[in-house]
Amino acid sequence: MSEQPTTVEVRILDKDYLVACPQEEQEALLRAARHLDSKMREIRSSGKVFGTERIAVMAALNITHELLEQDSMSDATSSLLRAMDNRLDEALGDTPENR
Repeated sequence: MSEQPTTVEVRILDKDYLVACPQEEQEALLRAARHLDSKMREIRSSGKVFGTERIAVMAALNITHELLEQDSMSDATSSLLRAMDNRLDEALGDTPENR
């Protein structure tokens, strides 16, 4: 049985928004709103971007870039760990042929 969403009020760049959200996701939504508000304020204070819509787009691009970088680093780390695991197996003579 799915829970009915409730309405949560978030404040981003001095403007209030009502967002429908399941009860169990409310804290995550509030964290996301605080993060977005922080990024948008950072961009606005730089003085290089004007207009709420443009600030929001720049914040979205920056956050997306950060997420993609983390994902890419995660993939690189996984590949490195697999390679190290294979080398360790070879060094210990623990190859599929020896099992």
